[in-house]
Amino acid sequence: MLNKKSVEDLQVNGKKVLVRVDFNVPLDENKNVTDDNRIVGALPTIKYLVDNNAKVILCSHLGRPKGEFNEKYSLKPVVKRLAELLGKEVKMADDVIGDSAKKLAAELKDGEVLVLENVRFHKEETDNDREFSKELASMADLYVNDAFGTAHRAHASTAGVAEFLPSACGYLIKKEIDIMGKALSNPARPFVTILGGAKVSDKIGVITNLIEKVDALVIGGGMAYTFSKAMGGKIGDSICEDDKLELAKELIKKAEEKGVKLLLPVDNICADAFSNDANILVAAAGEIPDGYQGLDIGEKTIELFENTLKDAKTIIWNGPMGVFEFPNFANGTKAVAKIVADADAVTIIGGGDSAAAVEQLGFADKMTHISTGGGASLEFLEGKVLPGIDVLNDK
Repeated sequence: MLNKKSVEDLQVNGKKVLVRVDFNVPLDENKNVTDDNRIVGALPTIKYLVDNNAKVILCSHLGRPKGEFNEKYSLKPVVKRLAELLGKEVKMADDVIGDSAKKLAAELKDGEVLVLENVRFHKEETDNDREFSKELASMADLYVNDAFGTAHRAHASTAGVAEFLPSACGYLIKKEIDIMGKALSNPARPFVTILGGAKVSDKIGVITNLIEKVDALVIGGGMAYTFSKAMGGKIGDSICEDDKLELAKELIKKAEEKGVKLLLPVDNICADAFSNDANILVAAAGEIPDGYQGLDIGEKTIELFENTLKDAKTIIWNGPMGVFEFPNFANGTKAVAKIVADADAVTIIGGGDSAAAVEQLGFADKMTHISTGGGASLEFLEGKVLPGIDVLNDK
């Protein structure tokens, strides 16, 4: 996946270029885009194509319309925001492979931009239907995938069309695979990964893959209680995957065999209810009383994690340290975000909640890279092949 053609390897002058972007952005009740990060992320590729006289045809999904037209999921508000950001007119088709799309695509002049309607209005998109892919591809001369957030899905617009057109990745995907790829294949050491979030089951593949590569593995968030219980600790009413206790023991053993430092919380901030206003106590790991659940890591744990992270040269972080949506249990995630931001290291934030936390806390500009794809970055870290990148032409 690290040897794919990029948009600069294509001759785009005067050519119609179909670009799969990720414009799956949140809208408010008045259909205004409330977070345009994904649109901004696609701008370098779009601008490069416009500046090099390509005829640009953009396609994306928005939400989950389940294969039928639904005004609620129309890309119209996105097109409005894109035009503002690009500072130029953006045309919009009212269908995907119908008369409107084909007519507007055929009439495009060099440097013009057209957005097709939501590709998920067709169930053929998620089915990766070959005929649908062919119809979509028939409007263009070249294909560029720049939607990292959906690169782990083999859909018509993310993978199928590459069968019919010369293809390459855009700048966003190139950055993702360059930075994350280098971190995984040839990291500056010490290499430390921080994993949080609620469930071990979501991260099994990541832990298994990274135990072979990292010098230290830091585990926080809800998944830490499964490890604590596996080691014979009392976890009160904390979240736990009882069917993963044996696996947790195996992973602890594997880390030991590989000489990987495995850091688990030594103290927890606990509450007597899943609520910001619950009664709080601090308990040592493995000593959480009945009636209480761990909702964040404690001060001693933050200190323990900091001692390992401050010397790291590569850090990958995926998943919060606690229930950071509740202000009283956000301290662990905030502290780790600050430690990572201050580290003299290549720092990579895997998308999803950790990316949201870093943005929210104002540390985004201090990180080397914040991945735009939650599921895609997890699968990348697992060492899986991402179909939306795998299909692109090699250099």
